[in-house]
Amino acid sequence: MIKNKTRYAILGALSLMQGSGYDIKKFCDNSISHFWNENYGHIYPVLAQLEKEGCIEQVNQNSDNRRKVYQSTQKGKEEFTSWLMTPIDYQPARSELLLKLFYGNFAPKDKILLMLNEVRESKMKQLDEFKRIEDSYIDDEKAQESEVYVYWVAPLRYGIIATEAFIKWCDETIDRIENK
Repeated sequence: MIKNKTRYAILGALSLMQGSGYDIKKFCDNSISHFWNENYGHIYPVLAQLEKEGCIEQVNQNSDNRRKVYQSTQKGKEEFTSWLMTPIDYQPARSELLLKLFYGNFAPKDKILLMLNEVRESKMKQLDEFKRIEDSYIDDEKAQESEVYVYWVAPLRYGIIATEAFIKWCDETIDRIENK
């Protein structure tokens, strides 16, 4: 049975901290959002399911505070660790850009070039952000000493290299279309 991967994003977040649905969303937005997106519509139902299954528990059950704060249980930690060791499910990429380019001969050439240039500019901004994050890690000796440093830097480096490759591809594609 294929399980919703949101559960593992949540269990991963709760392996690092205690938190509410809001805290988990904020954590995801500030850490994994460049390669994994979660939204409240996914998080809250999965939190309820994980709690029902005994994978997480509320830490403030006796509080009058309406904000539910969760932590992972031993069962949740074991499921998360087990999932980390399973083979990766292949997920084909879905790209509206590539779909539009595939059928690009049906659109005016200048509109396709405009679209490519806009996407390229957006990726340049993303690359700048990735490099800013990388620079902050490189300058942070305490972060480098952490046992999780290498695991957090790996997705960042992937993002940098993939974005640089994407920009190179944009340049080549723009050149081919302009010279067609």
